[in-house]
Amino acid sequence: MFRAGSFVADHLTPVTPEQVQPNGVDLTVDAILEPTERGRIGRDGKHVADRRELDTDPDAEAYVLDPGGYIARYGERIRIPEGHIGFVYPRSSLMRNGSMLHTAVWDAGYEGRGEGLLAVHRPIEIEPGARIAQLVFAEANHDGTYEGSYQGERLEE
Repeated sequence: MFRAGSFVADHLTPVTPEQVQPNGVDLTVDAILEPTERGRIGRDGKHVADRRELDTDPDAEAYVLDPGGYIARYGERIRIPEGHIGFVYPRSSLMRNGSMLHTAVWDAGYEGRGEGLLAVHRPIEIEPGARIAQLVFAEANHDGTYEGSYQGERLEE
């Protein structure tokens, strides 16, 4: 069963009333990053490509993105509670503008400021702080909690 937006909101910070939806909480853009090298996923580990943070266009006061693959860093600190699993979906306005957000499963116990793959198919402008995704929680049985390499990412920022 999916949880109400108010329940999800209790596990994010900061969150405004406008972000809380009936079935989840909208996530905002903290930064847009562009990979600058090739990454690698091997059988015995991974190398996440270095990235550079893009600047906003001073005239548009937004990220002006051409088609390509980018990393969207979310502005909220997220904690997935025990007994739950998190899913992040794109907001429909992102899709209606020819862009898509791809993410992975967020396991119980994860805590951090996550990221998603922003696939831009048509040029788009995205303002910092804009709501681009929605986080939902589903109740789930699980064996243990998340202890992977992304645990605690960007909590000190």
